[in-house]
Amino acid sequence: MNTTTKTLRARAATTGRATMKAIVQHAYGTADVLELADIERPTIADTDVLIRVKAASVNHADWVYTTGEPLISRLAFGLRTPKQTVRGKDVSGVVEAVGAAVTRFTPGAAVYAELEAGSFAEFARAPQEAVSLKPANLTFEQAATVPLAGMTALRGLRDAGRLRAGQRVLINGASGGVGTFAVQVAKALGAEVTGVCSAKNAELVRSLGSDHVLDYALTDFTDTGERYDLIFDSIGNHPLGSLRRALTTRGRLVLSSGTGGRVFGPLGRLVRALAQSPFMTQSLGTFAAGPDAAQLSALTQLIETGQVTPALDRVYPLERTAEAIRYFAEQHARAKIVISVSGNRLGE
Repeated sequence: MNTTTKTLRARAATTGRATMKAIVQHAYGTADVLELADIERPTIADTDVLIRVKAASVNHADWVYTTGEPLISRLAFGLRTPKQTVRGKDVSGVVEAVGAAVTRFTPGAAVYAELEAGSFAEFARAPQEAVSLKPANLTFEQAATVPLAGMTALRGLRDAGRLRAGQRVLINGASGGVGTFAVQVAKALGAEVTGVCSAKNAELVRSLGSDHVLDYALTDFTDTGERYDLIFDSIGNHPLGSLRRALTTRGRLVLSSGTGGRVFGPLGRLVRALAQSPFMTQSLGTFAAGPDAAQLSALTQLIETGQVTPALDRVYPLERTAEAIRYFAEQHARAKIVISVSGNRLGE
């Protein structure tokens, strides 16, 4: 236990404020900087909802927060140390309390949301405009996988990609957290889907509805001669010129994420795509992210009608969150990794 955590516990004890267990971070680094601590429960403003967390899930954003890399991200997260000390962006749980101006939720409602941070904890605060009712046909563990990854897939395909029924779409990274949702969203929109993944994950991607599956170790989809109306790229392992070769004349490339240098990460690639796009018939670009209850409600409809079902890799208890983050970073996890906060059994 470091000095900062001891201070937080002492402060909570002396103020008499209710406490909770949470995964906190006081420095950037590997997953080892994450630790379980007793801290004060969050307080809510008039338009906030306090959620008793049942489950959360791991996203690439959590790794970026943990490591502080690419370094440019620290302009937003904190230059030397994280501004927000509790990790976790996806949450599902039960409304514990609501602010005086909240009209959409009452205590006891089962909800889910994307947060700025704070879901790896027993309680989390969320603005009501980020919260949606949990899909009735999902467990809390399943629901916790949806917000960030599901909305990324929906925005990328429907909004930025303008995907229409009958079009051909390729999902690069089809077995990942975002990719597993992207395959299903694309099928729900009526597209012919090609998923790119490793051989060991091919059956998973097929089971999600992909019409064609390519093993990236055997086939470079940019060299096959096939052309797609839309490429949704969450990996960033091909040059822009190669990706353009795999697009139709008026095809669209949507960049969701990707790798890059330690300082700027994928930012340079995204900027190059945006700069080139106005000068060609093809469209290259990305899209804005962030909590949005309306987008989440659209996903809820797809889930409750059976068109989208979350795919889970494994579930960890809250106290093993650092291990979960390490597994995510080192083992190229497929689908989604869940943090079970309440200790409930799957389905409760």
